[in-house]
Order: sequence, then C-alpha cells, then structure tokens
Amino acid sequence: MDEPLPHIPMASSRIYSFLRQIALLEGVSFLLLLGVAMPLKYLAEMPMAVKVVGWIHGVLFVVFCYALLQVMLKTQWSLARCAVIFIASLLPFGPFLLDKRMRQWQSEES
Repeated sequence: MDEPLPHIPMASSRIYSFLRQIALLEGVSFLLLLGVAMPLKYLAEMPMAVKVVGWIHGVLFVVFCYALLQVMLKTQWSLARCAVIFIASLLPFGPFLLDKRMRQWQSEES
C-alpha cells in the first residue's frame, strides 16, 4: 500500500498548470480584498464588499492549498519548495513574483 506514485508527465503537467492558475487567481483576489474591498469597507462604509471578496478569496485560498498539497504528493517537489510557494501566497504580490520560477520548476519536471 505504501508504493510510490508513478510519475505521469501529462498528469503532472496538468497539476502544475492548475496550481499556477489557482495561485494567480488567489493572488488577484487577495489584491482585490486589500486594494478595493477594504477601502470600500472603511472609507465608503460598504462592509458587504469585504464579505463577498473575502469569501471568494477564502475559497480560492483553500483550493490553492489543496492544489499545492496534490503537487507535493504526486511529484518530486520538496517540502522546502512547497513551503516557499505557500509563504509567497501569504504576501500581496507573492504569487506573481513566484510564477516565473514555478514555470521553470514545471519545465524541469516535464
């Protein structure tokens, strides 16, 4: 039962692409939350903006974490590499700055 998962390049490529896409979407939602929804809440007294954008961002973050876990389990990415990606997701422009490097890691695996 503890056999290593087989390396399937096509499936791995889809997993990497999904991770990169969801990371970018999550990054956009984070910037919208910080740059649009929060000012609307505090400057225009529109708290619903934070509720809506915050909920969307939360769902995208959970999906991102799941995708990152799938990449870690199904590929040869190290815990340190995945930790860097996770920490970058906590920074406002982190996913955008790390995307080029993630593309390089993806091409190394393919």
